Amino acid sequence: MFSTEYLVKYINSAISKIKYPEEPRGLYEPIKYTLDGGGKRLRPLLTLATCDALGGDIDAAKNQAIGIEMFHNFTLLHDDVMDNADMRRGKATVHKKWDEATAILSGDAMLTLATQYMVKGDGTKSWDIITLFNTTAMEVYQGQQYDMDFELRDNVTVDEYIEMIRLKTSVLLGCACKLGAIMAGAYDSERNAFYKYGMRLGLAFQLQDDYLDTYGDPNIFGKNIGGDILNDKKTWLLISALNEDKTGTLKSIIGNSEIEGEKKIALVKSIYDNLNLGNRCKELMKKYAHEAVDALKTVGLNDKDLDFFTQLSLDAIGRNH
Repeated sequence: MFSTEYLVKYINSAISKIKYPEEPRGLYEPIKYTLDGGGKRLRPLLTLATCDALGGDIDAAKNQAIGIEMFHNFTLLHDDVMDNADMRRGKATVHKKWDEATAILSGDAMLTLATQYMVKGDGTKSWDIITLFNTTAMEVYQGQQYDMDFELRDNVTVDEYIEMIRLKTSVLLGCACKLGAIMAGAYDSERNAFYKYGMRLGLAFQLQDDYLDTYGDPNIFGKNIGGDILNDKKTWLLISALNEDKTGTLKSIIGNSEIEGEKKIALVKSIYDNLNLGNRCKELMKKYAHEAVDALKTVGLNDKDLDFFTQLSLDAIGRNH
């Protein structure tokens, strides 16, 4: 089994070697800027690691790994426009460095490039790959729409939120794993087990993002802390607090234009703390991380490979950025 460090270096090298057309520069420079911005490379890592664990050659899954990272970054470009986010990975977002039209168009180009990479390689697997990819893409869009719909509702339940992040985040990690399994020529049972692993990992991963947006260190996290609170974004923390705060204090803060900035963040965070939501969110992350590992115990991985994916799930919930 290759190490995480090797696989990340492998995917970074592959991304650095992408040859973009020289013109129009206004279309391709933002794409290169985005992909060169780094990131955890979790999705392509999952694709390559799954392929490796199931006896495949990671070179056979390289294009799919690039494609899944390209698609992920396309969604980030458009998300940043929708959220009017200023920073991403410690750098100005594309729509701030250039403009919204550029971010949208370059994002569209990234989606098409991702699709092209998906079908490169073994043609006998192309149908399975593109069917999985297209299904996943539509689910991601559905999740984004639910996320937007939730902004207009004050009665969102925790179950609805979990379903939303399953669609918006988890299915892409499940897809990343299954892509690797397909390229390794794995059986359906193995493909499905790794898909479930990615799904559960995705739930834990998104909850950690929610947690870090409130409790993280901005110098490490790569963007300002408290953005979700300032935007009244429906996260697990906010939804749980709205359901459990019997005093009505939280409802009086949300949407109140007279309470802004650091004051708002501090007030909402104090309610979270009183309800012990930070620690409870961590416990829920651990639950999903353990379920992810349990999904692989039917595959028959050797101890070294199972340890790799176990550590990956623990790293996802223990990260600080």
